[in-house]
Amino acid sequence: MINFNQPPFVGKELEYIKAAVDNGQLCGDGKFTKMCAQWMREKFNVKHVLLTTSCTHALEMAAYLCDLEPGDEVIMPSYTFVSTADAFVLRGARIVFVDVHPETMNIDETKIEAAITDRTKVIVPVHYAGVACAMDEIMDIARRHHLKVVEDAAQGVNAYYKGKALGTIGDFGCYSFHETKNYTMGEGGALVFNNDEYLERAEILREKGTDRSKFFRGQVDKYTWVNYGSSYLPSEMNAAYLYAELEEAEKIDEKRHAVYDLYHSMLRPLAEAGFIEQPYVPEYADHNAHMYFIKMPDLEKRTALIRYLREKGVMSVFHYIPLHSSTAGMKFGRFVGEDVYTTKESERLMRLPMFYNLPMEDARYVAECILAYPEFRA
Repeated sequence: MINFNQPPFVGKELEYIKAAVDNGQLCGDGKFTKMCAQWMREKFNVKHVLLTTSCTHALEMAAYLCDLEPGDEVIMPSYTFVSTADAFVLRGARIVFVDVHPETMNIDETKIEAAITDRTKVIVPVHYAGVACAMDEIMDIARRHHLKVVEDAAQGVNAYYKGKALGTIGDFGCYSFHETKNYTMGEGGALVFNNDEYLERAEILREKGTDRSKFFRGQVDKYTWVNYGSSYLPSEMNAAYLYAELEEAEKIDEKRHAVYDLYHSMLRPLAEAGFIEQPYVPEYADHNAHMYFIKMPDLEKRTALIRYLREKGVMSVFHYIPLHSSTAGMKFGRFVGEDVYTTKESERLMRLPMFYNLPMEDARYVAECILAYPEFRA
């Protein structure tokens, strides 16, 4: 069976984990945590990087730093992972869902303004598949309405909008280093931002409500409980695994783009014949080959192709069930405007195997299986 995903492994992960153990500090904010943060600061041209235990926790930190109060509203697409909404629901916010662009599955920026009320505080663009949302338009709306922007860039690490790293454009950016992402630490994430005013609060929040970060920098002679906080700091072993991959980011990127380009090239005839739709990347976006998906005409045909591929030894999967149709989505939020594309397009989309250690011959086999699908040859 060709798996849908396997965590990337480039070679030095275990060596660096052993080094973390030998260093005698397994809790967070040690050598490897600092090196990961420095790598991202330099690579993405962002001032502050705080490694976290997950992207979920990065989003929770961002929600807290946005100073939300119960009843405040947060606008986002419904086609996203539950954490995008959960982080704000935990602060008492109401979620306002709007429709997506069918080509990219990103939030439709033209639908945002109609969803703004006097309770709106935050816009959350989700960069689906590592393809940037229309950030100029979103930032313009935010400025005119005095709103915060929290970029859910879980899938967008090392992807760009007009040359700017995703996650560094809004007030806060949230990254994921889950095992399904381009670079991984098993479970992990990062909160990134440029405004110095957030740094002290963010450090306190991540360090269980203490000023421990100041203590280790020698700014205070002891640390104590100073505000609300939680345990958002990952282990040095996780950071060591991640740093091995960040060092080889270029090699990982090249392989993922090679797989993406192979799929795109081999399956183009099916798209030209109208059997499938392929991913669309706007001119303003430099994607990171996080995902390769195709769209079938409808849910029934998608289900049949997934079943066929499984019979051929290929694991292909669909993605999110739109949040606004879920039990919690109906409890904690509402959809504004018409759901023209969110549900319909979510039922058509299916993802193909995509990971760094995927042999190219296996990727070619996946494409050949799809090309040979009897329904496409009738």
